[in-house]
Amino acid sequence: MSVTRNSRKQLIGEVISISGNKSIKVAFYYKSPHALYKKEIKRKTIFHVHDEDGQCAIGDRVEIMETRPLSKLKRWRVVRIIEKSRISVE
Repeated sequence: MSVTRNSRKQLIGEVISISGNKSIKVAFYYKSPHALYKKEIKRKTIFHVHDEDGQCAIGDRVEIMETRPLSKLKRWRVVRIIEKSRISVE
């Protein structure tokens, strides 16, 4: 009997903070229409993400994947770094 796993959500976002040794915060930007006026409103959601290798820097574009709870807030992990930041933050 083969067991198939459900597909997990994957998103692309921008690293906005490095909050620990293996933790980062990633902002996911999207637009949604206003309920009454139908104008596009800019929104963002901030995810607490597990970065096992610690290679992400502020400003990087990363692909993240949903996973089991890793801590109180972390439910996502880094799949790959799409684009490194051009700005050096130190």
